Amino acid sequence: MGVSFLPSPAFLGLLLFSFVTLSLHPKPAVAITRHYKLDVMLQNVTRLCHTKSMVTVNGKFPGPRIVAREGDRLLIKVVNNVQNNISIHWHGIRQLRSGWADGPAYVTQCPIQTGQSYVYNYTIVGQRGTLWWHAHISWLRSTLYGPLIILPKLGTPYPFVKPYKEVPIIFGEWFNADPEAIINQALQTGGGPNVSDAYTINGLPGPLYNCSAKDTFKLKVKPGKTYLLRLINAALNDELLFSIANHTFTVVEADAVYVKPFDTKTLLIAPGQTTNVLLKTKPHHPNAKFFMTARPYVTGQGTFDNSTVAGILEYEESHKTIQSSHSTKKLPLFKPNLPPLNDTSFATKFTSKLRSLANAQFPANVPQKVDRQFFFTVGLGTNSCPQNQTCQGPNGTMFAASVNNVSFAMPTTALLQAHHFGQSKDVYTPDFPVNPLTPFNYTGNPPNNTIVSNGTKLVVLPFNTTVELIMQDTSILGAESHPLHLHGFNFFVVGQGFGNFDPNKDPANFNLIDPVERNTVGVPSGGWVAIRFLADNPGVWFMHCHLEVHTSWGLKMAWVVLDGKLPNQKLLPPPADLPRC
Repeated sequence: MGVSFLPSPAFLGLLLFSFVTLSLHPKPAVAITRHYKLDVMLQNVTRLCHTKSMVTVNGKFPGPRIVAREGDRLLIKVVNNVQNNISIHWHGIRQLRSGWADGPAYVTQCPIQTGQSYVYNYTIVGQRGTLWWHAHISWLRSTLYGPLIILPKLGTPYPFVKPYKEVPIIFGEWFNADPEAIINQALQTGGGPNVSDAYTINGLPGPLYNCSAKDTFKLKVKPGKTYLLRLINAALNDELLFSIANHTFTVVEADAVYVKPFDTKTLLIAPGQTTNVLLKTKPHHPNAKFFMTARPYVTGQGTFDNSTVAGILEYEESHKTIQSSHSTKKLPLFKPNLPPLNDTSFATKFTSKLRSLANAQFPANVPQKVDRQFFFTVGLGTNSCPQNQTCQGPNGTMFAASVNNVSFAMPTTALLQAHHFGQSKDVYTPDFPVNPLTPFNYTGNPPNNTIVSNGTKLVVLPFNTTVELIMQDTSILGAESHPLHLHGFNFFVVGQGFGNFDPNKDPANFNLIDPVERNTVGVPSGGWVAIRFLADNPGVWFMHCHLEVHTSWGLKMAWVVLDGKLPNQKLLPPPADLPRC
């Protein structure tokens, strides 16, 4: 994995030369090309005393860590050795002018078919922090995911105390059954899919599950040190609350953007989101062990996996402690107190503490004037049951989900190709509704008619348009928090509230100074969120709920950003090895 070469004498000379040059320039912008190879293959994996053959990258679960520095170019060859179609998304990477490498199947590329490969080629521009990669087709991301860690440029420090050690912690979901079979059955019957059997930390369920004490993530720490935990929520369908007993986190980054540091005992992290926290360990060995636990934050009315994943924080023994005969086996184990499952007031308080650094080095370039305003409802709905079929959705219908009552129908060819080659006819229409076609009391008593419309509709934006988007939850089939992810951009979360958005009163309270900047935001349950972004990246950009079941049901849409006039404002041509449908 990564870059490998043998040092020749010439290379050693070059290394010495580089060292001398670097010494003269304390802030070198040395960008390199890093090569990775991801082999998608079947692997037998056992959890909860249940062994199954599942789709992995390089036989690992979770998948391998990809590490780069800001400014580096990545060439990642993905080889598909399984029967499923595959595509990989580099979640949170801006992909400036490199939309062909973004990864969502049938949006920016056709999937990689069995026996085929594709090289994802992109440069990391102006980004550093914790992101992640995952499959972006059907529910394959349940096992195909891993950390994508972008270090600052060489010589550039973090804007917080240098950690003693960095530890990626990636939350996931384990299904005893095949997740592909689960979602396929749900889409056939129209009912809700079966829930997962466990949550995992770095692939391990931990001791609170049957038969899993041996599969427990252990974080071994030294007293009096500061650790950087890079937290990633790769679960399919659950926002998670996370805490370590008797310890406090300092939040320093969200979605690979630095934030004003604040302390908290518990974190909320939605699928798709990442959060970096500093963990300061106790000054002396505490003669105890500590559970680190995560469990869901739930607002919807559907069934969910009501279980808890636990890892263990252990202090390393010094010689003194060992001599005083403390065996780690006998140490007391403390458990954290997590908020109630549906504690929306905690969720609101937590998200309102997230603010951009907004300083000279890391400015918050919030669009102050808005060219185009959009109001999108997001939520559930139904499709009619096909004739001669019995359906298991609400009142004999089929579950659906939509944005502005349009349930997105995935095309059979990639949207970006259709756009780039001027062949959009028969693939998509550029008439996605700017506002709901039929306004109603969004968070009040739901309307009787819950049937959605279906179509492949997109919004078209000229290059450099500034956009303000209000996303409004609805109470149709129950209000629910929806983590919305926008590809190709970061956006500023300028406002949020409960009830129906009021265009006359609410904008007066928008934060245009230091709002948090991120790529995935929770639309509050029974409320709304306002975001702003600059459409400075030509291409076709997917936007969808990161609760996978809602995406499967159609809670997704896409934005087309047109080329600008200058050469560096145009989408690059497609690579020769772009997969075909």
